[in-house]
Amino acid sequence: MSLPSSAYLSFTPDLTICRILNGMWQVSGGHGRIDPQAAIASMFHYVDAGFTTWDLADHYGPAEDFIGEFRRQLQATRGVESLSKIQAFTKWVPRPGKMTRQIVEDNINISLRRMDVPALDLLQFHWWEYRDPGYLDALKYMAELQQEGKIKHLALTNFDTEHLKIILDHGIQIVSNQVQYSLVDRRPEVAMAAFCQQHNIKLFAYGTVCGGLLSEKYLGVQEPGRWELNTASQRKYHQMISAWGGWNLFQELLQTLHAIAQKHSVSIANVAVRFILDQPAVGGVIVGVRLGVSEHIVDNARVFGLNLDEDDRVQLEAVTRESRNLFQMIGDCGDEYRR
Repeated sequence: MSLPSSAYLSFTPDLTICRILNGMWQVSGGHGRIDPQAAIASMFHYVDAGFTTWDLADHYGPAEDFIGEFRRQLQATRGVESLSKIQAFTKWVPRPGKMTRQIVEDNINISLRRMDVPALDLLQFHWWEYRDPGYLDALKYMAELQQEGKIKHLALTNFDTEHLKIILDHGIQIVSNQVQYSLVDRRPEVAMAAFCQQHNIKLFAYGTVCGGLLSEKYLGVQEPGRWELNTASQRKYHQMISAWGGWNLFQELLQTLHAIAQKHSVSIANVAVRFILDQPAVGGVIVGVRLGVSEHIVDNARVFGLNLDEDDRVQLEAVTRESRNLFQMIGDCGDEYRR
């Protein structure tokens, strides 16, 4: 199986990515046991199918270690040139506090060692507390490390529009911001997307299939109780659905998605992902992978053959207009982590 050229984006002049990124939060715990050998074998399946881009973090359990081992096995079996065909985007999520050059460099060195890379393709930075201005110091030191060749590109995760602007005003070049973005959570459209387009910053969207809740499995069923939700992702996005409009409105959304999916001979998840990929500021959508447990490679590939028409979009907009205003309730992108 191979993906069409439309599945890829020239993200930066030196970096082409797959627009569906393999999300590795699922190996961090809370999603069931992951067998390392099975996980690495599964990573080969994704890359061989054309899904070459990985999203991970320093705190996603063994995710960085998996990338390191995968790279070593890839080089051993297919040669060093094969390493240039994959991209691994990690995150640094430090505790708030004073940021020194030594602290920043020590943590970057840990990721370099775990991932077994000479330089990080993309470092996505998260900061928990805006009242602590240490994030600007951390980014200044990361920019120095970028100049020294340890980091190729600097990015953010879960920053709001106001603080993204502050960072740019301090002369720090950012290429992307990773935010929650789905048919349920469209807060990026209020302010973030337009600002990013203006400054040539791409959005990476997560939560786009709501931890699997946007699927046929939950169409026409009663609202699951907390203990029926099997993963941390499902529990998280169930709470978001409750805030957005509740289970009844969510069923209306699923019914609409199902009708559109049948029309195009695809899945509900395909339609949900395609809708977000079509938004102008979006560079890619992160879809979680449960390595060695289950694979959705064939289904994910169908996204790149799907073209939603104007009628499809009108139907989806009609449902989402009935929801509550999450921007007013929660705030801008990432504010759910700072309430």
